[in-house]
Formats: sequence, C-alpha cells, structure tokens
Amino acid sequence: MPNILICDDEKDIVSALRIYLSDPDYTLFEAYNGKEALDIVEREEIHLILLDIMMPVMDGMTALARIREVSNAPVILLTAKSEDSDKILGLNVGADDYITKPFNPLEVTARVRSQLRRYLKFGSGVEEHQSYSIGGIDLDDRTKEVFLDGEPVQVTPKEYEILKLLMANPGKVFSPKELYSTVWKERPLGSDNTVAVHIRHLREKLEIDPSDPRYIKVVFGQGYKIEKERNR
Repeated sequence: MPNILICDDEKDIVSALRIYLSDPDYTLFEAYNGKEALDIVEREEIHLILLDIMMPVMDGMTALARIREVSNAPVILLTAKSEDSDKILGLNVGADDYITKPFNPLEVTARVRSQLRRYLKFGSGVEEHQSYSIGGIDLDDRTKEVFLDGEPVQVTPKEYEILKLLMANPGKVFSPKELYSTVWKERPLGSDNTVAVHIRHLREKLEIDPSDPRYIKVVFGQGYKIEKERNR
C-alpha cells in the first residue's frame, strides 16, 4: 500500500488534497512545514510526496534538498506561483513534477498515479525476489543467503540489507545517513559510527584484505559504494 505525504502550511489545502486522494489503497501522512515533512520521511517509508514551496520553519526547496539525502521517492511540488523559474529551480533541486494552485482534482490524482506507477515499478532501485552477483559475491534475495566464491557467508540481517542495497546499485555512493535511514528505518542520528561498524564487519567477511577492499569502497567525505571489480 503506497504511503503518500502531503505537506502544505495551509490546512485547507491539506484537507482538500486528502479528499482528492481518498483511496483505500493509499495511506496518507500530513505535515505543515518542511521540517515536519523531513521528520516523517526519515521515520516512515514514503512512496510519494506532495510538497508546498512557500512554508514557514523550513521552506519546500530546503526540505526537498534534505529529503533527497535520504529518499528517492517522487516529489510533486505545490506552488501558487506560475513563474517558470520556480518550476525549473524545483526540478533542478530534485522534484519530479509540479502542480500550480488552484488545483484541478483530476490533474492531482492523475499526476500522483503516474508518479507512483513509475516509482513502484522502476524508481526504488531494488526489485523484490532477485539475485545479485558482483565479482565473487552472490546474494539471493529469495533465500536471504550470501555466498563468496560459492561458499556461504553468515551475515546479520542489517549487514544483509546494507549489502543488498549496495549490490542493487553498483557504483552508486550512499551516505551513512542514506544507508541508516533505508536499513534501520529510523532518523539517522549518530548514524555514521553504526554504519561504519557494519561496513567493517562486511569487509571482514567478504574481502581478502579488509584494509584494501576490492568490493566495498569508501568515497571520502561522501559515503560507501560497491564496485564490480578493481583493476590491479
């Protein structure tokens, strides 16, 4: 069941959007400023966000940039302005679409369905019940097993989820906060240490030389990624 977050500082608009999106297949969350929206995204698994631009405490553009650090869920901007510069800025920051106030209910529902359909099919980056192979590492998501050069490797559930996320997105750099928010599904407070410990344990189990890793790499100042092979 998709989780949709509606964020606008005007309660009447939130109420109207809640009515437009009243559907037993959706679970709706509400926020009234960018900070509240960010808190919900860090705490819950959100599949689509309707985000106002002009809000107190934290505006929509700032919230969008922060949200993109922890989530790739589609964001539809809500704006009372019709200037192209606002739309272009939002798309450059990471928005997927925009709707100009006042809303047409049919347009709102159509855009939401379109973005959800695309995201749930392609956008999460990880499809269920797949197997991943990178170099000598094999991960079978059906049986939740990990193998190194054909031999089973015992990993903890959190180590498994970190490894799966990295293997499903080879070459992509994930910040410690992104890894923590995705795997632990909690606000990433003090996440750097926790993630670093789990990465170290994974390296000890999967790398010939954990101090000179072949697969799980650190990108200094940015985060972690997994590579297929390293040229020696």
